[in-house]
Amino acid sequence: MRVLVTGGAGFIGSNLTLELQKRYPDWEIFVLDDFSKGTFKNLIEFEGEVITGSITEPETLEKLRKYNFDAILHQAANVDTTDMNQQRMMEVNSEAFKDLLELVRESKGRMVYASSAAVYGNTPPPMRVKSGLKPENVYGYSKLAMDRYAYRFMAENPKIPVVGLRYFNVYGPRETHKGKMASMVLQLTVQILKGKRPRLFKWGEQKRDFVYVMDCVEANIRGLFAEKSGVVNVGTGRARTFNEVVEIIKKTLGVDVETEYFDNPYDFYQNYTEADLTETKEILGWYPTVQIEEGIPLYVNWIKENVNWEKLPY
Repeated sequence: MRVLVTGGAGFIGSNLTLELQKRYPDWEIFVLDDFSKGTFKNLIEFEGEVITGSITEPETLEKLRKYNFDAILHQAANVDTTDMNQQRMMEVNSEAFKDLLELVRESKGRMVYASSAAVYGNTPPPMRVKSGLKPENVYGYSKLAMDRYAYRFMAENPKIPVVGLRYFNVYGPRETHKGKMASMVLQLTVQILKGKRPRLFKWGEQKRDFVYVMDCVEANIRGLFAEKSGVVNVGTGRARTFNEVVEIIKKTLGVDVETEYFDNPYDFYQNYTEADLTETKEILGWYPTVQIEEGIPLYVNWIKENVNWEKLPY
């Protein structure tokens, strides 16, 4: 199997790349990244070929075409949910996706791609795949545009498997390069390690579906072997508050510190997300294995052992 991971130097992409290398040593695994957001440090253990280029550049697409990949695991994206440049967001996320699907069609391969729970905006949970599609920002809209194009592609090319994964709030190792877009688990952990008060929007009761990155990796791998195309949610199916997250971090670190609450400046903020996993079980046969009681301590200890957290800007 010859597999390409786009955005392989990024957060989910690097975890996915390294797990593929570990699990399938006989596969040819390639990474594509322009290193504008990802970091080489995430790939130090990767032994395969790295292709440097942007998914928006025609010359990169021509470079990829000659490899004739059996599968593309598409993780590359503009993930800055606060970026209001609508044209750029659509070019990077939606238009480039169409070009990659054309490569898959030409090679008669398959595609697993990263969508997002941002497509749902603030519609009432649980979020179901085919309803409540009301994104609050252009990032969410760009992912919805990807999904809609994917559905058309599936209908026109029924023999080419395509699986879209709507990630909910992902946290875990190898995201320290993400700056302000890193998970709140990382940001809150670093704040507490630095002796600061953890900072939350008032009053920390907003609920999110927090999913551990290795569960997302497993969903991608299941997508590689899926016999049916479709778009699915990737979450735990259980929303948790940010206050709960802070309490687990404090317990893991053995500290007691008060939380600082402040006004939320974003009018497009998602206040409550929770994944409905009906299609996920049907198409992937996948169910999350890690809840935050296990995942957050795993991650907090990884941060302490592997991250120069003193230099992070939180």
